[in-house]
Parts: sequence; C-alpha cells; structure tokens
Amino acid sequence: MTRTLRIGLVGYAFMGAAHSHAWRTAHRFFDLDVTPEMAILVGRTESKTRAAATRLGWREAETDWRRLIERDDIDVIDICTPGDTHAEIAIAALEAGKHVLCEKPLANSVAEARAMAEAAASAAERGVFAMCGFSYRRTPALALARQFVQEGRIGDIRHVRAQYLQDWLSDADAPLTWRLDRDRAGSGSLGDIGAHSIDAAQFVTGQSVTAVSATLETFVTSRPLGGDLVGLGGVGHADAPRGPVTVDDAALFTARFDNGAIGIFEATRFALGRKNAMRLEVNGSRGSVAFDFEDMNSLQYFDGTDPEGTQGFRRINVTEPVHPYTANWWPTGHGLGYDHLFTNQAADFVRCIVAGEQPRPSFDDALQVQSVLAAVEASAGDESRWSPVARAVATQDTPTQTTSIQTTSTNSTSTNSLSMHSTSMHATPMKDDRP
Repeated sequence: MTRTLRIGLVGYAFMGAAHSHAWRTAHRFFDLDVTPEMAILVGRTESKTRAAATRLGWREAETDWRRLIERDDIDVIDICTPGDTHAEIAIAALEAGKHVLCEKPLANSVAEARAMAEAAASAAERGVFAMCGFSYRRTPALALARQFVQEGRIGDIRHVRAQYLQDWLSDADAPLTWRLDRDRAGSGSLGDIGAHSIDAAQFVTGQSVTAVSATLETFVTSRPLGGDLVGLGGVGHADAPRGPVTVDDAALFTARFDNGAIGIFEATRFALGRKNAMRLEVNGSRGSVAFDFEDMNSLQYFDGTDPEGTQGFRRINVTEPVHPYTANWWPTGHGLGYDHLFTNQAADFVRCIVAGEQPRPSFDDALQVQSVLAAVEASAGDESRWSPVARAVATQDTPTQTTSIQTTSTNSTSTNSLSMHSTSMHATPMKDDRP
C-alpha cells in the first residue's frame, strides 16, 4: 500500500508539458509526505493524447475531461487548457471533491473567476483545495524580494515598476493562434503575461492594486490562418487567408496600491530582442529590489542605510541553501531554470493539501488579479480614465501562507483528504464520444 496523490492533467501543450515535468520531479527533490502519481492525461484527439501521454510519462490517456472527473481514482485535476474552458472544468472538479490546480489567468471574465472562487470556497469547507498557477512566485529570487519587503528592508513602498517583455509576435505574418482569439484567450498580452506582472507585484509588496489608468494597443489586426508553429508563434504562410486578431498586442497602465504606492505596468509581445523579460522593481523609503527573469538567479538590492560612500545596487546570487527553495536543488552557484518554478509549485501545492491548508495563490487571489485585468480594459475603453478595481474576494480574508520552501523537512500531518491505495490500476478503455 502506497500513499499517493493521483493526478489527472487536462492539456498537454506548453503548460501541460511544464506541469508534467513538475509532477514527475517534485517528490524526487522535495521531501513530500505523499507521492504525486501521473495517472491520466486528457486531450481532445485520441492519437495525439496517447502519444503525449507516452512522451510525458502519463499512465493513461483520455479524451473527455468529464470522464476524468467522474473517476474515483483521481485526487487532483490540473488544468492547462485555454482560458475559455477553465471555469467549467474547475467548478465540476471541485464539486466532485477533486483538488484543483488551474493555470493563469483564472478565467476569461470576472464573472467566471468569481464563480470559480465561490466553488473553491465551498470546497475548502470540505477539505478540498484549489490554487492558481502563477508560477513566477516560485522563482527563488522573487521570493527573496518578498522576504526583504516583509522584513522591512525596503521600508515604506513608494514605487512599483513592472514590465513583461517578449517579441514572439513581432513578425506581422506570424500565424494566428488561439492566444490571439479573445473568445478563447480572454485577452492578449494583458492576460497572458501582464497577469503575471500584476500577481508578482502584489505578491512581493503584499499590497493590492486599487485603481488603474490604461492603454491597450493592437499593432497587427490580422494574421495568416496557416503556417508552421514554432514555440508560441512561428512562421505564417504568406499566401494563406488571414483572420482577425481580437486581442491586445500591448498593454500599458499606471496603478495605485492600497498602501498609497503608485505603479507602472507594461506588457507586450512586440519588444524585439526581449525573449522573456519579466521585470519587477520596488522602491521604498529604505531601499529597493529589482528582478529580471532573464537573469532569474539573481536579485538586485539597494540598501539606503549603507554609508554614503559605499552605496549602490548589489547583485545577490540567489543560489544559497538559505534562499527560498534552493536547498532542495543544486550546490551553491548552480542556478535553476524555468522548469524548476513548476516543480517548486507542485511541491507547495502537495504540502498544503497534506497539511489541510489553503495553498496560495488561492482562487480568491486570482480573482483579484482578474478584477485588475477587467479594470484595465474598462479604463482603456474609456479614454484611459481612472478605473477602480472592484473588491473581488469571494471568501473571508485569510492569512497569507508561506510559499517558500527552504529545507527538505516536512511536517507529519493528517492525510484525510487523500486515499490509501495500491499503485496499480487497470486501464480504462478509450472511446471518442465527446458531444
């Protein structure tokens, strides 16, 4: 008999592959009380899903997420699909008693996100938990920046400066993908990458955005319907018919925070030369911190209390065992990569489930980010006038859980939300009977 947490993953593309790697790895680097078991992978096409399940390490393949949720031998539903499907899958999973990990942004609208948060609040009363996958929180350097703010090293926060810069859409003939379709993606650079910046800013500062003044821009209004996909984009066929781009290419907005700080945010997929420059700088009354994901293993820190003749930003190599998460990985100086964020995230999620604690970011946290996204769109549609961010918490406020793991020790806790079972399981016959 083995104590395992049986995972069902919906989606196997970019995020599905990242999550698969995390579930395969987490218990090998973190001392977890239960072992994640990669049970079932779900996709729309049977042949492609079977091939992905074999490649990524899943035991079974399935073509309908509804059948996945109906199964008694699944404990967690991990959602890595486009945003238009998040609400239906997550709510059904929570109502069926499954823990849920859902990729960001939480939904395509505040109404959907609120419904998901309400379902999560109800499920939490039964010991069933939900978390949104804002994975950058699990970057050791960004977690260290939060720690510095909490310790008072920065003092009173005055400025927040956030950018997320990519360039994979700079070619006007890059193909039209689902990320450029508002019905599926909800928004463009704003929700796809700007949501990460909003969550990171609020995570590090411990403050919430309360109002915004925004501009959204679409530089290329149509793209080829055919092409060769490479990564997130690719090369479109020049002679292919073109379809409309219905999302923003770039988002800019200024913001006010609930502690009186002000901020400026930029998100674009048209910044030539910037591949994944997720940047955050926080300036306070005593010091500053600055982070750039393209140099993800370091944090820039300015201590305003240093003697005048020795002041300056110092580069902290965030690879020491005392830093968040890093004790579970490589020796000092051997940096981490993008994939490690998802493994750190999976470990945090599992530990909270075992401990019976609400994992963060919760669906309430993600609902708040969704409300900021909605306020940005409202402001941009109203000549950039200031737009308030509606208070968007579906449950009572709860203390923020610590999300940085510094050692491999674990607490001995109850696992009443898990099941004790054999690791062997009969395969379920597959048939494509999706409506």
